[in-house]
Amino acid sequence: MRVRTSSRKTASPSGAGSGDSSSITISVFATNDRLRTLRSAFARTPAAPGTGVNTPRQQVNTLSSFIDASNVYGVDPQRLEWLRVGPVDGDMSNNGARLMLTADDFLPSVDARGDPSTAPAMDLMGPLVGTPNRAVVAGDVRANENIALTALHTLFAREHNRIVASLPSSLSAEERFQIARRVVGAEIQYITYTQFLPALGVRLDPYHGYDSAVNPGLSNEFAVVGYRAHSMIHGEFDTTVPAGTYSDAQLAAFAAQQVVVEPDGDQVRLEIPLAAAFGTPDLLKDLGLGPVFQSLSQRQYENDEQIDNALRSVLFQIPKPGIADPTVCGVPAVNPDCFSGVSDLGAIDIARGRDHGMPTYNDLRRAYGLAPKTSFVDVTGEATQRFPVDPLINPRDPINDPNILDFVELRDADGNLVAPGSDAAEEEVVLGVRRTTVAARLKAVYGTVDRLDAFVGMVSERHVKHTEFGELQLAIWAKQFSALRDGDRFFYRNDPVLRFIDHEFGIDYRLTLAEIVKLNTGVTLQRDVFKFAG
Repeated sequence: MRVRTSSRKTASPSGAGSGDSSSITISVFATNDRLRTLRSAFARTPAAPGTGVNTPRQQVNTLSSFIDASNVYGVDPQRLEWLRVGPVDGDMSNNGARLMLTADDFLPSVDARGDPSTAPAMDLMGPLVGTPNRAVVAGDVRANENIALTALHTLFAREHNRIVASLPSSLSAEERFQIARRVVGAEIQYITYTQFLPALGVRLDPYHGYDSAVNPGLSNEFAVVGYRAHSMIHGEFDTTVPAGTYSDAQLAAFAAQQVVVEPDGDQVRLEIPLAAAFGTPDLLKDLGLGPVFQSLSQRQYENDEQIDNALRSVLFQIPKPGIADPTVCGVPAVNPDCFSGVSDLGAIDIARGRDHGMPTYNDLRRAYGLAPKTSFVDVTGEATQRFPVDPLINPRDPINDPNILDFVELRDADGNLVAPGSDAAEEEVVLGVRRTTVAARLKAVYGTVDRLDAFVGMVSERHVKHTEFGELQLAIWAKQFSALRDGDRFFYRNDPVLRFIDHEFGIDYRLTLAEIVKLNTGVTLQRDVFKFAG
């Protein structure tokens, strides 16, 4: 397992129940940590009409389940018309072929067409709560969440416009728009099925074409349990650029936003904490698309039961009234006087499963044709589910003793021991052994495997060989991505229009993500961006 290096000692998060007024204890740190224990209300997913009263509560997906580039174009005509160049008058026929971008090819802000209140709704988080007019607009309401996500939305908007520019002007604007949209959707599907899924070890049965009997909708189990691979997220973005890429004033501005700036000869290294990149689309413009994509080529964490503290203590920061500049609150350490709450994404993942009525871990295994587990060591593959006799652990209440999470052994990618507290521990550690096993901690919290939350059990499973998943998560992903493929009559391998486009205009959708980055930013990345080049 990859180690989330931190000086903090964290106790296990506790998820709330599914009551309407439920709340979550966010994080409990040692007394020398600046973060106090805060509580944040847990917002339940709205119930589908007609459910939840004398009937099981159900939820509705607000976006398309299809992998169809709706994150670029949206799922309703009003958003799409706003995103396309041309007037917003309810008549799409007078819109241009291109998507609206700024002069320097970034996503438009909400005030790009004048009154920001008329722009399509976008989710606001972090600093954007206090400065909503700085939000950018994309097909997906979540595009402002962090600079990496904003960068991907920007990339494919640029890709759309690149394809439009390559089409003959003899075609109408609508024809050029629809061709580019068809290709971009196929590109995202092609990347998903030929790069992303194989990199994680997901192998699907052979494709036999469109099957009208297959439901391509997203299952509750996939959306609420299986797809939540939050432990893979690194707590910072690291990138190195040639000296002179940014002016001294720009570097000072980065430092003021809690970005660590380290000049090193003819290069400058930037360490961007996730919290500083959260809800700050302006930071993407200041950094540039290329350096951000370079930062995403760093080694990420393995998919397991550990979640970076950046997601467990400073995610979804909500500034209190009167805090105009949330950066004064400190990143990644949080001044609780600045914020009304800080959220623990792991705890939210647990609570969300309970909110949606997910079955227990063993019941979900049974639903996917897997045998139930009989012990916690059977889940994790470890040697014991007992706490050790250790003078540093309180024998009367070990689960609430932060010492149980101490790392007693650290190793780098080559298996070499790394000294705790050393520079290497911050940069090179990929494997850590804690003072206690995951199985022991799970037993102390749940008592029996049959009470285990589906999400917790899923991320605690030992991985199937050559994959990033345990048995349950692998089964959920394989079933869902097979359905998204087989139940989509416009899937790229079933769409004859794509062959026509290639034949007539020489536009081939079969590009790697690295190639699309190169075409639209000039930055060269490793061929398979989903695998660490080092």
